[in-house]
Amino acid sequence: MTDPCDTTLPSWPHAYPLTGASAILKRCNEDFVVTELPLQLPCGEGEHLWLDVEKNGANTTFVAHQLAQAAGVTERDVGYAGLKDRHAVTRQWFSIYLPHGKAQARTPDLSTLVHPEFKVLSQRRHLKKLRPGDLQGNRFSIVLREVRGDRDAIEANLKAVAAHGVPNYFGAQRFGHDGGNVAQGRAMLARDIRVRNPKKKGIYLSAVRSFVFNEVLAWRIQQGLWGQTLPGDVLDDAGRPTGPLWGRGRVSTTEQAQALENAVAQRHATLCDGMEHAGLDQERRALVAHPLDMSWTWRQADELALTFSLPAGNYATSVLSEIVRTTEPERQTDSETVAAEQ
Repeated sequence: MTDPCDTTLPSWPHAYPLTGASAILKRCNEDFVVTELPLQLPCGEGEHLWLDVEKNGANTTFVAHQLAQAAGVTERDVGYAGLKDRHAVTRQWFSIYLPHGKAQARTPDLSTLVHPEFKVLSQRRHLKKLRPGDLQGNRFSIVLREVRGDRDAIEANLKAVAAHGVPNYFGAQRFGHDGGNVAQGRAMLARDIRVRNPKKKGIYLSAVRSFVFNEVLAWRIQQGLWGQTLPGDVLDDAGRPTGPLWGRGRVSTTEQAQALENAVAQRHATLCDGMEHAGLDQERRALVAHPLDMSWTWRQADELALTFSLPAGNYATSVLSEIVRTTEPERQTDSETVAAEQ
């Protein structure tokens, strides 16, 4: 676990032996392709126009703004299930509130909208607005370039990840640039700063909550408990152990699992006490992320292509980090902070 007074993000432990390999991630947007897996498809009628959108080099909120302008509505009338990476080719659904009556008679054909960073593939009406979290998960197609390292070690970890999953850490996107959201959240909960903006406050609370979850997961791995179910664990519907998303009330674990979680909470007492007083309720999150339908191929001696699906809220970076150490080309920092699940 980390020093509770440290303002930097730690390097949380891995589940499998380090391969020592490295690779370039997202040399171009086409190296990271994400396809949203919706909970449902539009039925063809209703007050909301759903749009199947492919974007390349744009963030989700920018596309939402452009769609609102094109449809002649405010941005609050545009919905989407999750924020998607800017530096990628991603496909996701948006909804626009266009109620019955005259507005429906003037339904815009947004499939004709021309923009260099996104295109509307199709549109259809539906009964309700898309809201954050309204997705099954995401399908990833990733190309790692300039792979350097022991190929046998990489293959061994690929097979282990496919068979047993990876630690379900929250990804770096959740914590902001250089972990800034955690530092701000820590200062806010310690009352060193006041945050009046509700959106920023929510982002900071989400960051520190995710940080504490990662600390619990890291402590289990450091104690040699990866992949084990402890006495007193709370299991999810699939029978897998879960970790705490901190909030009001006692943790629902008992025995050894509760002792471990309380030890982490005591170490980060300012954060945990602050989250309780901020009105968050206790929730649980699976400690293991299982990539589905995972496959890979070596396209060249130094290019590895992977495909897999993850449930909503799981991070592709958690899968990649167990295989190789990745670096990305230097870019201007994206102002969009991923506060919601992907």
